[in-house]
Amino acid sequence: MTTPSIIIIGAGFAGLGMALELRRSGIENFTILERAADLGGVWRENTYPGAACDVPSPLYSWSFEPKSDWPRRFSEQRDIHAYMRGVAEKHDLQRYIRFGTEVTDAEFDEPTGQWIVSTADGELLTARILIPAVGQLSRPAMPNLPGIDTFTGAAFHSAEWDHSVDLTGKRVACIGTGASAIQYIPRIQPKVEHLTLFQRSAAWVLPKFDVEYSPAYKALFKYLPPTRLAERFAIWFTFEVLALALTDLPAMKGPVVALADRHRAKQIPDTELRAKLTPDYAAGCKRGLFSNEYFPALAQPNVAVETTAIEAITPTGIRTGDAVEHPVDVIIYGTGFKGTEFLAPMNIYGSGGRKLADVWGEEGARAYLGLSVPHFPNMFMMYGPNTNVGSGSIIYMLESQARYIRQVVEYLTDRPGRYLAAEQAIEQGWDAWLQRRLKDTPWNFCSSWYRNAAGRITNNWPGATVLYRWKTKTFTDADYHETQAPVATD
Repeated sequence: MTTPSIIIIGAGFAGLGMALELRRSGIENFTILERAADLGGVWRENTYPGAACDVPSPLYSWSFEPKSDWPRRFSEQRDIHAYMRGVAEKHDLQRYIRFGTEVTDAEFDEPTGQWIVSTADGELLTARILIPAVGQLSRPAMPNLPGIDTFTGAAFHSAEWDHSVDLTGKRVACIGTGASAIQYIPRIQPKVEHLTLFQRSAAWVLPKFDVEYSPAYKALFKYLPPTRLAERFAIWFTFEVLALALTDLPAMKGPVVALADRHRAKQIPDTELRAKLTPDYAAGCKRGLFSNEYFPALAQPNVAVETTAIEAITPTGIRTGDAVEHPVDVIIYGTGFKGTEFLAPMNIYGSGGRKLADVWGEEGARAYLGLSVPHFPNMFMMYGPNTNVGSGSIIYMLESQARYIRQVVEYLTDRPGRYLAAEQAIEQGWDAWLQRRLKDTPWNFCSSWYRNAAGRITNNWPGATVLYRWKTKTFTDADYHETQAPVATD
């Protein structure tokens, strides 16, 4: 049987992981479309000072491609990007990737059972199976502030860091206190004249149990693989426990909160500053952050933490709600990503001409297993709705998805001209189960990127990653509506 043709959109961890799963199963009939000139996704784009992963590398890596010589437990951007490139080269994935190819539209053609994919340069491509793998953190979000375009100094988002701007001796404003900000602030603080952090809400920050791996450590990992596997398992188990504390066993959250409180008290002796940096919302509502450098950087004499809301951006600085003007030379927006706008700005059209954005509407994105949407046949998303992790490694989740989709590909290989979309009732039942589990989680009790404008949690998986692995272990055709295309094109 001929394997159905496949288009994968995106060459980050999701797209590459899907390609690796297909290749490992002997499936070669796929193409990866990547809008940039290089692979890597967020690890190509985010080059700000201090960019690193907050999940230890032994777990934040493909299980079937372990690396024994990570420089440290929490690796930085350059090392993660180099790892992705190395694995892609090892498996000859570059020959499957079309770089500089941006997808603008994808439309399902019912008579032929094919997806017709349009690119920004006007090209039309076709495939039986469409796998969007663009992730949830690919589009930077800018705040809606009056006067944002009037600022005359340098301004940029942390995900689009302008390395041509020398921050030495400058007055710098940092807006946002998310995972990126706590990494770049300690790196830029020593060189700037003055740094003002505009904080809307304080972050829950835990100590970062980071180590630099010694040569002996690396040799142990290389020549005694069980030691490497033991560390990976220990990290995975720790994150699973934290995930359960967020969802199923909230009583377990107490020790984590106590650890964060001790960490803050130890690193911020000034009571006024410590009060500003103490969260006023439940732990876990926003992603917990790890840093040993963030609090000490904020305690330096050339740093001010401003908690009064921003009223407007002016040509020379930032004006807060108390009518105080803060003159600055550079503004850095650490304001996160448009995480709830799944697959945007692409236009996706399913059977009957349905537009995906309209199907989801104001309520927001939803999909069976985070993979399949009713009436969008043979489209399976990677890192789709409700598959982000509040604790753990997204790569573990992506591997689960890739294995499931590979089973779908094998099923369709034996059925030329057939196409599948999740049954409406099955998807509705899945979503109802998800929303019941999400109802009592901390994510419902504050504003974060996990929730959309309607207040619906569209991003996070409610529980341990092993539960998702179990839910996606086996493809079941009874969960899908199956159709035979009138015109066979396989």
